[in-house]
Amino acid sequence: MIREILRMVPLNISSREKLFLGAGAGFVLLFLIFLLLIQPVFQKRTQLAGKLAAKQQSLSEIKQMYREYQSLQSRTQKAEKRYSERPEGFTLFSFMDRLAGETGIKENITYMKPGSTEDESRGLKISHVELKLQDVTIEELISYLFHIETSKSMVRINRLSISREGEGKSLLSVVMQAETFET
Repeated sequence: MIREILRMVPLNISSREKLFLGAGAGFVLLFLIFLLLIQPVFQKRTQLAGKLAAKQQSLSEIKQMYREYQSLQSRTQKAEKRYSERPEGFTLFSFMDRLAGETGIKENITYMKPGSTEDESRGLKISHVELKLQDVTIEELISYLFHIETSKSMVRINRLSISREGEGKSLLSVVMQAETFET
């Protein structure tokens, strides 16, 4: 092809000039091939590699969200099961009172105030009991709190205020609020 181009060139130029013209034409031809065929392939390949990386990142995020969803689903099912296992007619007030009797601090209760609030964002009703204990030992308090927190009734201590009192300040005065969701 280059020879044909060289043959079309007028004969009055030297063979050296024909060689330079042929090399130039070959260079232009190679440049056009690169520009029209090879470069678009590499550009498309780079674009596809970028898109693939973005899709892989998205897939990784979706998998992570799915694992979080499964974890939340599992926790929700466990919570629903624990709520369903509560005794018929469960109330937080009676639960707290019964545990106080079991742990031997019922006579130390100064007051128990039940109440409830509505969590509109979740559509749940939260039952709470505030109670004050007077002249309890640290061991009695720990036993009572342990029984509350480890019960299968899904009760938790929301607030706790402890102060020392009595002779030698060995006894405690405690105000606490326990809460649970109502079913």
